[in-house]
Amino acid sequence: MTDETDNRRHQMKMQRRKEVQDQEVAEKTIEKGLLAVNTGSGKGKSTAAFGLALRMLGRGKRVVVVQFIKGAWSTGEKIALERFDDLLEWHTLGEGFTWETQDKGRDIAAAVRAWEVARTALRREDVGLVVLDELNIALRYDYLPLETVLEDLAARPAMQHVVVTGRNAPAALVEAADLVTEMTLVKHHFKAGVKAQEGVEF
Repeated sequence: MTDETDNRRHQMKMQRRKEVQDQEVAEKTIEKGLLAVNTGSGKGKSTAAFGLALRMLGRGKRVVVVQFIKGAWSTGEKIALERFDDLLEWHTLGEGFTWETQDKGRDIAAAVRAWEVARTALRREDVGLVVLDELNIALRYDYLPLETVLEDLAARPAMQHVVVTGRNAPAALVEAADLVTEMTLVKHHFKAGVKAQEGVEF
């Protein structure tokens, strides 16, 4: 087979592929606010959510971030995204990871405060994206009533997008979501003794 024949076959194959793709795209006509869930045991759930936040900010959309578990420690994504302070609201309302606080009452109170902030954001027409970071952890430990969370998510403005992060997303939240991504752990450098590093983990 000559290079010219191979190139022609490839071109025809890609043309057919393009026609299929164009047809599939043309069939999608619904526009709505999406509920996305990033879950699973792998690394990158919050990182993906903040990537979406960056995309929204780049399009001039207002973003509200509510962190449910992580305490007030400095992270690279917060430092970077705060450069968009005219469009970004960042609320770190967690008391730290559950094994650090060791105080369930305190953790519940912090989650309730965080949800009040989240609920306010979920009622605002001017907010394009709400990031509910580690909300799944708060739900897993019953710090918040799942039914209330689902009701507030369902009642948000029609075009508002929400992304929820954290391991062990409850089945009812997965069912309600439009997009669910499960991060699968294949290999992690912690197991080889590599510590958390600036710019990678925080």
